[in-house]
Amino acid sequence: MSSTDISIHKDVHHAHEEHDHHHDQNFIEKYIFSQDHKVIAKQFLFTGIAWAFIGGFLSVLFRLQLGWPEATFSFLEPILGGWVENGKLNPEFYLALVTMHGTIMVFFVLTAGLSGTFSNFLIPLQIGARDMASGFMNMLSYWIFFLSSVVMFTSLFIETGPAAGGWTVYPPLSALPQAISGSGMGMTLWLVAMALFIVSTLLGGVNYITTIINLRTKGMSMTKLPLTIWAFFLTAILGLLSFPVLFSAALLLIFDRSFGTSFYLSDIYIAGEALSNTGGSPILFQHLFWFLGHPEVYIVILPAFGLVSEVITTNSRKPIFGYRAMIGSMIGISVLSFVVWAHHMFVTGMNPFLGSVFMFLTLIIAVPSAVKVFNWIATLWRGNIRFTTAMLFAVGFVSLFISGGLTGIILGNSSLDIQLHDTYFVVAHFHLVMGAAAFFGMFTGVYHWFPKMFGRMLDEKLGAVHFWLTFSSVYLVFMPMHYIGIAGFPRRYYNWTGFETFNIFTDLNTFISIAAILGFTAQFVFLFNFIYSIIRGRKATENPWHSNTLEWTTPVLPGHGNWPGEIPSVYRWPYDYSKPGAPEDFIPQSVPFSETQSSNLPHEKDFE
Repeated sequence: MSSTDISIHKDVHHAHEEHDHHHDQNFIEKYIFSQDHKVIAKQFLFTGIAWAFIGGFLSVLFRLQLGWPEATFSFLEPILGGWVENGKLNPEFYLALVTMHGTIMVFFVLTAGLSGTFSNFLIPLQIGARDMASGFMNMLSYWIFFLSSVVMFTSLFIETGPAAGGWTVYPPLSALPQAISGSGMGMTLWLVAMALFIVSTLLGGVNYITTIINLRTKGMSMTKLPLTIWAFFLTAILGLLSFPVLFSAALLLIFDRSFGTSFYLSDIYIAGEALSNTGGSPILFQHLFWFLGHPEVYIVILPAFGLVSEVITTNSRKPIFGYRAMIGSMIGISVLSFVVWAHHMFVTGMNPFLGSVFMFLTLIIAVPSAVKVFNWIATLWRGNIRFTTAMLFAVGFVSLFISGGLTGIILGNSSLDIQLHDTYFVVAHFHLVMGAAAFFGMFTGVYHWFPKMFGRMLDEKLGAVHFWLTFSSVYLVFMPMHYIGIAGFPRRYYNWTGFETFNIFTDLNTFISIAAILGFTAQFVFLFNFIYSIIRGRKATENPWHSNTLEWTTPVLPGHGNWPGEIPSVYRWPYDYSKPGAPEDFIPQSVPFSETQSSNLPHEKDFE
């Protein structure tokens, strides 16, 4: 960091201190329209948890239909009203359930809930900053996300039902309000909500990048950043470059729906009547959507990479294996994620040569992913492992990422993907490698940083129950899906009993649904633990996990500004665990080398 940067950095911190000293905040300023990054992180977390339970409940509803397709569910009529007729789920509402489940989980939980929570909470604390570069922009990011959530939630209750075009909302179905009821007002609200969501994400991303580049404390070079910060930094860059493309796709879709344009429409007939739209291509929307859609996979999983890396090295009591290789692999994944989007489109009839190019690039992205897995396993190898709940979820994440990643190599092959694309094999792959794995990364972060968020400890026994029920149910749900997918079982079908070929999978589908309900029920163990521990949990100490990163040098519950006095300087990388000659098995980043002469390596003896 240059001397000018340090001077600006100190001036900004001094301004924060003066602001906190002279201005007493009322309740609304402190907890509602707060500009404190820690409060905003909690707002993202609480909203994300609420959305996770809504999205999970929707999945239980459609798994009831898939597990018992000929049964009647009269008890749902008071809840769903006209969407259940004589105990049977309306087929159009089934498609709406699938659409909203995917949208909620991918965007509102695993993007805003995961990245919004931990980027906000950890970036200033781990780089040694008083707050984000712009507290006001940070606050605005959350409240625009909240407004987006209100619009999306409202769409669940309108008479014609929520959006029902699949979570990818492919035209022409999504572009024609007269096509089905789920393409009416519900789709309009979906597009408005997503536009607001993208604005929120871009505001947050600009803030994260600016903060990491400009507000690092003295001595915190880029090569001394924790892997969490590298993950959040790259995630923000991905979002900043890819989400505007989805915004443009949504904007063109709004034009086609409301202003008579034909970006995605051509030669359409409805009820025998030819529409006037000509010249458009629905494939254009797919290109625009998946140009965001594949980086979105890594926008979801990269923060989990960072959280899991931090927890594994802390609880293995070992330095992370291959720190620079881990950073390089995340950069490689980020770059490659922009050039593989068309592997989602092998079935669109693309030129086989072009398909082979995307297939080649897709298989290459497995290399940096494998580097990360190898380094996690090498860090665990012969470590003095502490199986905290956070560590259980971190190891579970590695397991799910390996399982789901291997099936991704299969789907990356265009000739195999064409056969498997519209089957449950894709559902299983996607949920293992992105859905469940990202959730495990989120749980890893919540269990590990809960003491710093709330000043109390989560109950470890309840945490273990939550982990084992969730881990078991995830594999019980998605491993059988690979099997029925290879057998050709189609996804997105409301009722498959009319196909004699698939009736042999009736019992397996029932088994999957029971496991899914078990997994959803297990989350109430977490919810109870979370709420009870905030109120009555055992009080935390300043550094309960004996970690090295800067957030553990703050008070148990840091105020606005994080450090009551001067911000600590950084002297070393964040992973000095179990260093030979050291009296403790951890050395915080803020400890100078002059105080650790007995454990300094030869090249460290001259460091100040």
